[in-house]
Amino acid sequence: MDPISIDVGGLVRKTVTSLYSHLVTRPTGRAVRMAIETQLSGTVARSLSLIDLSEVTILDFSCADEVVAKLLQRYVDDTAHEAFFVFCGVREPHRDQIQVVLERQSLIAVAETGPGTFELLGTPTLVEADSWSSLERRGLLEPDGLTEFLPDDEARAALDRLVDRRVAFRSPGSGRYHALSRLVQHLL
Repeated sequence: MDPISIDVGGLVRKTVTSLYSHLVTRPTGRAVRMAIETQLSGTVARSLSLIDLSEVTILDFSCADEVVAKLLQRYVDDTAHEAFFVFCGVREPHRDQIQVVLERQSLIAVAETGPGTFELLGTPTLVEADSWSSLERRGLLEPDGLTEFLPDDEARAALDRLVDRRVAFRSPGSGRYHALSRLVQHLL
């Protein structure tokens, strides 16, 4: 699974013909989301996208809803296209808006909030958050070593829910669990 990088600031400038990278109206957010979906339509059945928000100066709630929440909703249950996302360049002016829209929709997402710093935003359960943190620290968990790092059944079940919620990846061949941050690190 080769990650693809999508520069949201560039999409804003190209899609709404603006010199500024402001995401401040629902139609602007919808246009950017549709441009992202168009790029993803040309990918294989499984994709990992780095959605780069670093050039976005202003992000309001309606655009966070369109670009983040609706994008995740579109793909979280799609069995024909297994899409994973890492939102990169999430700074303090973006974080609250993204957190709120994810909470409203009961979604979770992986966000790069600083160089090499990744967070799970949205509404993970406590067990999901702990399991994600364990995976994030290691980067990779082998199926036969799960009980060593996630000793109880609930934590291992939470890891599988994270895969279902598309914030962790499980290799269909080897059964290995991968932190999304490690899968995109060569793009950062």
